[in-house]
Amino acid sequence: MTGTPETPEPEGQVRDAVRGNWVDHRAPAWSRPYLRLSRADRPIGTWLLLLPCWWGLLLAMVADGEARLFDLWIFIGCGIGAFLMRGAGCTWNDITDRHIDGSVDRTASRPIPSGQVTTKQAVAWAVIQCLIAFGILVTFPQMAIALGVLSLLPVVVYPFAKRFTWWPQVFLGIAFNWGALLAWTAHSGTLGWPAVLLYLSGISWTLFYDTIYAHQDTEDDALIGVKSTARLFGQDTPKWLARFMVISVALMGMAIVFAVPDGAILKLVILLIGPWAMGWHMLWQLRRLKMDDADRLLELFRANRDAGLIPVLFFAIAALL
Repeated sequence: MTGTPETPEPEGQVRDAVRGNWVDHRAPAWSRPYLRLSRADRPIGTWLLLLPCWWGLLLAMVADGEARLFDLWIFIGCGIGAFLMRGAGCTWNDITDRHIDGSVDRTASRPIPSGQVTTKQAVAWAVIQCLIAFGILVTFPQMAIALGVLSLLPVVVYPFAKRFTWWPQVFLGIAFNWGALLAWTAHSGTLGWPAVLLYLSGISWTLFYDTIYAHQDTEDDALIGVKSTARLFGQDTPKWLARFMVISVALMGMAIVFAVPDGAILKLVILLIGPWAMGWHMLWQLRRLKMDDADRLLELFRANRDAGLIPVLFFAIAALL
């Protein structure tokens, strides 16, 4: 008696895609290479780009005590924009890394090195995503629009960072947490220090989770000369992750203290539970870390969606009080 045969993987599926994802199983066949370029089969990146946006929006609502119908559009618009700009950024990353990805086992199955799309098609797809995202951005206040346009600079630079610095995760953090500044400004019309502190907190968080992620590729990266904090820290990674965890929690706590109006003690307490609980989640990740276990590394990286959602919950409760 033989066992039940395994269902064959869909043609063109990227190696580190979420198994059973909607792109590989439900999207029209013609669209799959483009959606794979956008990492729609790996949604964690969209979450990690979106969550700082929601932090910034909700903390801005607490700071001025106002909740308007337009805030609902900011909330939704940030979600759509995060999906599009994460997709555009990933497409740009794959274009610039097309000669590197084919040499790395985990990335060789991506659409460009595997021949699913051409470089010209990828460029066109990146432009289309940016234009749709810009259509959403122009519905926001003027200063938020300016910040949104400025965010393209770190997005463009990031793929090259691993060629000239051991700290490319800093450049990723600069790009991925920009939404904290943008969403705060979209609500309030101006930029404030709490948003800046929240932004810096997010950068430290990115250093935490993307160092974990980068440990999947340390051997291949060493062979081809790609730099990362994972290679830089080596066996000292847990110590560095602990530092990033503390810095991220502390900066988010400072952002809250600066944002909360005088006398709003209950809101302050509720808000501070957010970074406190997020810190415990990051500590749980740190305790489960196995740097030589690629599956565990990917699992912990993806767990940061839940870590980032924890402040969203408590910020939302405080904003609605």
